[in-house]
Amino acid sequence: MRRGSTGGVAVPPSGSRTGAATLPVVLGLALAFTVTVVDPLVLSLNLPQVSRALHVPPQVVGLLGGAATLVMAASVLAAGRLGDTVGLKRLLMLGLVVVTVVDLLSTLSPSYGFLLAMRFLDGLGMTALLGVPLALLKVSVAPEKRPVAIGVLMAVDVILCGVIPAFTGWAVAAVGWRFLFLIAPLLCLVSLWLVARYVPESPVQPGRRLDVAGVALIGVTLLALVVGLAAAQNGVLRPETWVPLLISTVAVVLYVLHARRTPEPALDLALFRSAPFSVALAATLTLNFLIAGLSIVLGQFGSVVLALSPESIGLLYLPGTLLIAGAVILAGHLVGKYTPRPVMVTGLLVMAASGLLLAGTAGPTMAVWLLVPATWLCNLGSVVASTSVSETVLSQAPPGHSGTMASTQMAFAVTGSAFGPTVYLLLLNFFFQRQWLADAEARGLSVARAARAVDAVRSGMAQSPGSTVYDPNLLRQASGLNLGLDFTGGLRLTMLIVSILPLVVAGAAFVLMPRRVPPEQDRAGAC
Repeated sequence: MRRGSTGGVAVPPSGSRTGAATLPVVLGLALAFTVTVVDPLVLSLNLPQVSRALHVPPQVVGLLGGAATLVMAASVLAAGRLGDTVGLKRLLMLGLVVVTVVDLLSTLSPSYGFLLAMRFLDGLGMTALLGVPLALLKVSVAPEKRPVAIGVLMAVDVILCGVIPAFTGWAVAAVGWRFLFLIAPLLCLVSLWLVARYVPESPVQPGRRLDVAGVALIGVTLLALVVGLAAAQNGVLRPETWVPLLISTVAVVLYVLHARRTPEPALDLALFRSAPFSVALAATLTLNFLIAGLSIVLGQFGSVVLALSPESIGLLYLPGTLLIAGAVILAGHLVGKYTPRPVMVTGLLVMAASGLLLAGTAGPTMAVWLLVPATWLCNLGSVVASTSVSETVLSQAPPGHSGTMASTQMAFAVTGSAFGPTVYLLLLNFFFQRQWLADAEARGLSVARAARAVDAVRSGMAQSPGSTVYDPNLLRQASGLNLGLDFTGGLRLTMLIVSILPLVVAGAAFVLMPRRVPPEQDRAGAC
């Protein structure tokens, strides 16, 4: 562990931790980290049931599903800085308690307004569960064991994210939607016990100031950008689109000016002078963007065209889970033995292969089993790349700044998760419109008549991102249009376009990432 003030708490060096203690440390941190993925995921996959039960207006469904993610994206940088100041372990335990209490209250939700408020509070609690576990991993595990420990953490996340959605879909059908909000408290309580008993406190940096203005500007940037991109589905020139995008642009400029004159900004722009650090952040943005977008594809395409139930869609995450878990542990070994570079490139290429596979095989009558390898490859590539990304970021953290660096990575991860559904739906809506217009022209239908036939579908795409809101009967009421084929054509073009992104980032990683890590770099990080 690095030297530094610990506020009077004696902390053993990370290298002194025994092998027996390493596993419960990693398991406790992995469970906390997994909550930030599982909690929004199970809600997203079961939003139709929640919406019907609480009579959620269509224009609020998307906000309900993404509220926690938006809060995490806006506040994760503040959590990293706060953890470095007051103690990472203390902050993580507080976050676990908040999520437990809030989710238990969510089970009692009498209305969608109450649940929406709980989702905002839940996001605030989960903010402490994002970057803090990785930062604590750095100060709790010896540097030579860290890549494998990161692989184990990701493997636990993969297994739980493969099993829980399938189990939750069955449980919701059996006992009701309120069961959704018992999953996270169970994980939090187990994590809380392991963290309290086995994880040491990190060194703190008393007196460091929280850049409130910087955090606020970053939050405004992300929120306005997501709102503007979502509104762009109804037209780029509408005030609902360009006003938020303008606000986001102004906020970016103001933050750059603010960061240049602030001694300790929320996000130090000087960090981006490091090519490996910049590539790692681009990779984490990309892989989370693709994962979140795929969930939209599975939800919309599965329910609209293939008429799959939420339970069936959840089962797509289950096959190959153990193979992915084994692969990510192997990736940790390879990162430790070689460098993050080949592992990162491989993970991104596998994700590109997933998108290209779906682009080439999607069809109105495609076999459901073809969705399994596409889902499996995307999940495999994401966790493999995440292992190398986390090691790259943590290895460059200066003394006393582990929380800040890990939270910077998580800020980019959550930003990708927030942008994924929005951008995917924007592209899907655009290409779907091109397809049904061509379909209408081929059948001699007027644009107005065809537009009326698909208006309900387009409204659903614009107002309820992240939920399976389409009525399959709409496909049979479209005045002769083959909307199943049109929708599939739009989906294939969307997947083809988004698959270019991981290929570009993989190329950047191959060119800019070092082929070998200087030994003194990690020794300096362990001092």
